[in-house]
Amino acid sequence: MYLFGSLLLGLACLTEALSTTIPGPHARVTSRSPGCGSAPTITSGVKSLTVNGKQRQFTIRVPQNYQKDTAYKVIIGLHWVGGTMDQVAGGGTTGEPWAYYGMQQMANESAILVAPQGLNNGWANAGGEDIQFIDAINKYIDSGLCVDQAQRFSMGFSYGGAMTYAIACARAKDFRAVVAIAGGQLSGCSGGNDPVAYFGIHGISDGTLNVAGGRSMRDRFVRNNGCASMSGAPEPRAGSRTHITTAATGCKAGYPVVWAAHDGGHGPAPADAPVPSSDDGLRTWMPAAVTQLTGRDFS
Repeated sequence: MYLFGSLLLGLACLTEALSTTIPGPHARVTSRSPGCGSAPTITSGVKSLTVNGKQRQFTIRVPQNYQKDTAYKVIIGLHWVGGTMDQVAGGGTTGEPWAYYGMQQMANESAILVAPQGLNNGWANAGGEDIQFIDAINKYIDSGLCVDQAQRFSMGFSYGGAMTYAIACARAKDFRAVVAIAGGQLSGCSGGNDPVAYFGIHGISDGTLNVAGGRSMRDRFVRNNGCASMSGAPEPRAGSRTHITTAATGCKAGYPVVWAAHDGGHGPAPADAPVPSSDDGLRTWMPAAVTQLTGRDFS
């Protein structure tokens, strides 16, 4: 896996910050869900919930070595426009190494993985209905499995990145951190004033959702998290086939903001040279970077 020194340096303070307890409304060493201590009532597979009169579906993967007294992280992976929960859960054409944006392999049976299905294969979030869907998923999982409620994460690419941003705006108090990959402001931003650990990843040559939009999304949480401005944060030059990761300075304890700009376009799996393609699910640096975001290795 191609993980360069700039990434390690940029994520060092993020790792340290997220290994500590978040103050204020998030101040909880471990918040164990009602499902802890009881036999699990949820197994891996496709589940259905009725939310606002509509049947909604999601795929869940429960760790194979699940223990009823262990509080697990939850990672929600949101698909792109026209995509499906099956593509996220199965890794698309790359297969298992890219399942759940590469997090299944990185988690190594230590996290509950969730892939929701958007209406019409998107995340318009009309009237906040997709946020309510996420709420319903969390409630369902909390009741049937043992969850560390202080360790929920959302990540997504493109429209999924937009929905992840909407979650950061509307449910910052319910999520430990979010990762928006090549996202845009397409799913709304209800609220949008609370801090949450934020990692934005964007290609400087993205012709679908421009990098300027990604910077704007990032900057909301630069402000919310009390960080120093990231205006002028370094980004790679076109043609360099590299990425530059920058951690904001001065952020509130436990609320880092990290920005990874790469010399690529609109893709979920950025990869540096000498990998032939700038988007490669097998050789991307992204899953390792996201694992750093959780505060420690999953394994």
